[in-house]
Amino acid sequence: MCDLLSRNGVIAISAAISPYEKVRQQCRKLVESHGAAFVEVYTKCSLDELVRRDVKGLYAKALSGEIQNFTGVSDPYDEPKNPDIIVESDREPVEESVAKILRYLEEKELIG
Repeated sequence: MCDLLSRNGVIAISAAISPYEKVRQQCRKLVESHGAAFVEVYTKCSLDELVRRDVKGLYAKALSGEIQNFTGVSDPYDEPKNPDIIVESDREPVEESVAKILRYLEEKELIG
């Protein structure tokens, strides 16, 4: 959907869970092939904090082996090598993270 929108000059935001660097780079290449900007935001968070926040208990189940192939536990997660923006959701308030994103978009003249 983001590809279709970006081809038509529409800003698209996707909260894609892309644990593999190769997939993220494919997405970037596709969007940029249309002349659109691709901004990768890495929302970084420690495993301990993810477990603490998990209201469904999925991380606990994955850590106990009850759930297999769980990203970041029993399935790999490729930490982004060169994200455009890093927000550390376990270390900074939401307002600070939002400000980082807006500042970047303004600096790159993607928003006014």
